[in-house]
Amino acid sequence: MTALILLVFLGAAVIAIPIAHALLVAAMAAAATSDRVPLDLLVQQMVAQVQSFPLIAIPFFMLTGSLMMGGKLGEALIGVLSTLIGRFHGGPGQVGVLSSTIFGGVSGSAVADASAIGSLLIPWQKRLGYPPAFSAATLAAAATIDILIPPSIPMILFALSSNTSVAALFVAGILPGLLMCGGFMAACWWVGKRRNFPRDTRKLDWGIFSQQLLYATPALVLPVLIIVFLRFGIATPTEVSVLSTLYAGLVSVLVYRDLGWKRLHKAVMEAGLSTGVVLLVIMASAAIGWLLTFDRMPDGVVSWAQANLSSGWSVILLMNLLMLVCGMFIDLPAAVLLLTPVFVPLANSIGMDLTQLGIMMTVNLAIGLYTPPVGTTLFITSSLAKVKVGETVRELGPFYFVAFGVLLLVSYVPAAIFK
Repeated sequence: MTALILLVFLGAAVIAIPIAHALLVAAMAAAATSDRVPLDLLVQQMVAQVQSFPLIAIPFFMLTGSLMMGGKLGEALIGVLSTLIGRFHGGPGQVGVLSSTIFGGVSGSAVADASAIGSLLIPWQKRLGYPPAFSAATLAAAATIDILIPPSIPMILFALSSNTSVAALFVAGILPGLLMCGGFMAACWWVGKRRNFPRDTRKLDWGIFSQQLLYATPALVLPVLIIVFLRFGIATPTEVSVLSTLYAGLVSVLVYRDLGWKRLHKAVMEAGLSTGVVLLVIMASAAIGWLLTFDRMPDGVVSWAQANLSSGWSVILLMNLLMLVCGMFIDLPAAVLLLTPVFVPLANSIGMDLTQLGIMMTVNLAIGLYTPPVGTTLFITSSLAKVKVGETVRELGPFYFVAFGVLLLVSYVPAAIFK
């Protein structure tokens, strides 16, 4: 059954059937050719997977991101960062990295980050004379910081599949996210200095900067509030998602006065459509995951690893390689839901903490978002910059170097994550 699922899924993916539909086709093919799988039970498993309270956080975090970055607040945030660091070597690129890091504390979606930040920053960087391909590469990589800095939609999905604490995963992602941010900013500085990229060389006017900082304070406060509420147990992740949406709405109405019915309708529609896509992927992945478990595939992987791999580090290396390959071809939510049931028993067999596994998986699959052939943020930013994907990939070398460094840390140094 497992072989048939993989064969049908890969065949459907090759002919460009959307991932969620490809998963459903593979599940139906496996169920139809087996007399051991009741179809009604398979449907029950699909529906049961989306009847989960933590999933309510997904649409609210998406809605928060749309409200925060769709109006004056997003422009204010980018303005203050541009004034502060835009004059350093690679400064415009560093502005993109910092913007994504702060936006990561709002939306939890790398795709939303790439679209929102990219549409604001890429035209500005072009006006400065910045190479479009490097702008696209910087934002494609930086957008993935979104899913490491809490809140994180992939972490919510991992917690759902592994019975791990969402709050623990959120807190554990802070340090790797900050390391990724620092590394990407250093890469921008190094490339900017080496290639003498243009930058804003005007002297910093502290008066103007103070005004911009005051104006952007609501954007800077929300990520801090989210982390404080989660770290000290003031509210659950689901409650925090609702509170963050209320905060974003009140700030837009009372402070910036830019939230009309038209923008609210657009934000709700975007959040609803994005949530629908995620839920369809969850249901399809639940069907595949249940069938693989029914066929005892995870047990087979554990047995093979125990028989052929002699140490914990080699098991971790195997998991990393498999996740990197899967991340190159499968959308991130689907990859999380498909790989978690397989790797949880494997992690347990070597005594690996599941929170560490969740962070390791998130970093791995984040790299896939800007790696061909199916890199979502890679295609989004290349389209916004109007450059070929190949040109963007050639500029991604320093960012891959940083990302793999962080991956090694979270894989082999448990102290690299907060607990």
